[in-house]
Amino acid sequence: MKEFFKMFFASFLAMFIAGIVSIGLIVGMIAAASKAITENKDKTVSGDVLVIDLSNRIHESGESNSFAMFSKGSAYDAGLYDITKALNKAKSDNEIKGILLKLSPAQMGWATLQQLRTSIADFKTSGKFVYAYGEDISQGAYFVASSADSIYLNPAGGIDLKGFATTLAFFKGALDKLELQPEIFYAGKFKSATEPFRADKISDPNRQQITEMQASLWNEFTAAAAQYMHTDAASVNKLAVDGTIQFPADALKHNMVAGLLYWDEVEGRIKRKIGHKDNSTNKYITIDEYVNNNRIDGNVSDNRVAVLIAEGEIVDGEQMSNNQIASKTFCDEIRKVAKDDKIKAVVLRVNSPGGSALASEVILRELNLLKQKKHLIVSMGDYAASGGYYISANADSIFAQPSTITGSIGVFSMMFNIDKLMKNKLGVTFDGVKNAPYADLPSTSRPLTAEEAKRMQNSVDTIYALFKNHVVQGRKLSKAEVDSIAQGRVWTGSDALKIHLVDRIGGLSNAIASAAGMAGIKDYKVVTFPEPEDKLNTLLRKLKNNTSASAAVKTAIKEEMGSEEYQWYEQLQSLRKMHGKALMAMPFVMSVR
Repeated sequence: MKEFFKMFFASFLAMFIAGIVSIGLIVGMIAAASKAITENKDKTVSGDVLVIDLSNRIHESGESNSFAMFSKGSAYDAGLYDITKALNKAKSDNEIKGILLKLSPAQMGWATLQQLRTSIADFKTSGKFVYAYGEDISQGAYFVASSADSIYLNPAGGIDLKGFATTLAFFKGALDKLELQPEIFYAGKFKSATEPFRADKISDPNRQQITEMQASLWNEFTAAAAQYMHTDAASVNKLAVDGTIQFPADALKHNMVAGLLYWDEVEGRIKRKIGHKDNSTNKYITIDEYVNNNRIDGNVSDNRVAVLIAEGEIVDGEQMSNNQIASKTFCDEIRKVAKDDKIKAVVLRVNSPGGSALASEVILRELNLLKQKKHLIVSMGDYAASGGYYISANADSIFAQPSTITGSIGVFSMMFNIDKLMKNKLGVTFDGVKNAPYADLPSTSRPLTAEEAKRMQNSVDTIYALFKNHVVQGRKLSKAEVDSIAQGRVWTGSDALKIHLVDRIGGLSNAIASAAGMAGIKDYKVVTFPEPEDKLNTLLRKLKNNTSASAAVKTAIKEEMGSEEYQWYEQLQSLRKMHGKALMAMPFVMSVR
C-alpha cells in the first residue's frame, strides 16, 4: 500500500506539473498572439495589382485569422460580400491599377462564380485592366475569367470546354449485399434525395430535372464564353459537342484565350500595362489583404441594413461546426437583429441545401416575428433549396442569381433496419420489452410494421402540406400552382423567376439596395450577422466537439478520399444523425462540373 501511495502521488505530481506547464504555454501563446495583434493591427499591405486566386474557396462570411502572424497567410479570409464591396472600392482606388485573376479548378458553386464575374465586369467600367492567367483552367474558372480583358494560358497547360456532367453515387447494391434495409418515406415525385438508397440509377423525373438544370446553367456559361470569344453561344456549344478544344493551341485558334504565355511573360505584360520599368517589380496585393486593409467602414449613419448570413446545412440546436445553420444559434442572431432599433431593414443571405424540417420551422417562425418589425429581403447564393427555400418563402422579396439552385419543395424521412445485417453477418439478434406499441419507434433493430410505416408516411405528408402552405402564403400563389412547381423539384434562379418562386435576378448588393429602398433610407451602414469569427474560436469549437482521435480519423479520411468524394461521407454521416426525422434537404448536392 505504501508503494501504491508513493506511485500515486508521484504520478499526480507529474500530472499537476505538466498541467501547469501546459497552461503556461497556452497563456504565453495567447500573450504573444495578443502582442503581435496589437503591433500589427495598424499595419497594411500595399500593392498596385489586386490578385484573386480562384483556388481559394469563398464562403459567404469572412473569417479573421489570429494565426496569420505565425505564417504568411492573411489576417482575414474574405467572404463573398467582402469581396464584392472591395471590388467596388477598388474602382476608385488610385493605388489599384488592375486585377490579376489566378485561374485553377474553382471550388465554388455557380452562383458564387456568377457574382464574382458580375463584380469584375463592374470593376472594368473604371477603365482599369483585368488579366487572367492559368495553367489548368476549368469551366468554372473560365466562366469568371470571361469578364477579363485578356485570358492567358500556359503553353503546356489545360483548358476545359466539354459541357456539363452530373454524377450521383448509388448505394442500393451495397446495402443489398450487407442486408441493410433502408425504410424510406418521401413526398414529391422529384424528391430525389433518397434515390441513392432505393435505386441503382437516376429516375426519369430526376433525370428530367437534372437535364433542365444543366441546360439552364449551360446557357449562362455559353453566353459568357461567347461574349469573350466574340462569337455566339451556338458556336461555343458546337466546340464542346465536337470536342474541339484538346490542346492550348486549339484554345488560341478559337479565341478562348488571348495568348499562350508563361507566368514571367504575363508578369511582363502587367508591368508594361502599369508603366513599370523593366527592372522593377510588380506589387501584388491579395483580395484578402485588400479587404483587411479596408474593413473599417467610415459611414457614421445611425441607419443600418443588416445582412443575416445563413450558410450550410440546417440542423437542430446549437452550432457545432463552421458553415452550419443551427436553429438555436441562428435564432439568437435573428433576435439580436430584431432588437436593434438602428437596423431598419434586413437581408437574409441564404446559401443552403436545407436539412432538418423542425429546425427550418423554428427558424422560419423567428424570421416571421422579425418581419413584423422590419422589412425582410432574401438574397440567394449557390443553393436555397428545400429547407433553404422554406426559410426564404415568407420574405417581402426574393433575389436569386440565374445559376442559383432553389425550390426542391418536398420532404423525406429515412431509417435503416440492421436486423438482417447483424443476424446473418455477425450472429447478433435483438429482443426487448415495451409497454406500448410504439415505444421503440424509431428502431434500427427491426423492420417497421405496416401501421408504423403508415404513420411515418403520414408525418412526411403532413409536413409537406405545411411546406406548400407556407409557399402559398408567402408567394401569394394558389395551392394548385404551388403543387405543380413543388414535388421536390429543383429549379435554377432564372427558371424560378418564371414560376414566381423568386422575384428578381440579382446579387446581394441588389438585395441590400432593395431593402434600403423599402425602409425609405438613403444613407445607411451595412452590418453582418453573425459577426466574422476568428480561426482560433473555430479551432476551440472543434476541440470541444471532437476528440483528438475522431478529428484525426476525419482528417485521414478526407485526405484519402479527396475533398469532392469526402462530401459523400459527410452527407452519409449527416443522414445517420437524422435517423427517423423529417428532412427538407438535398443531402446529395448535384454538383455540375
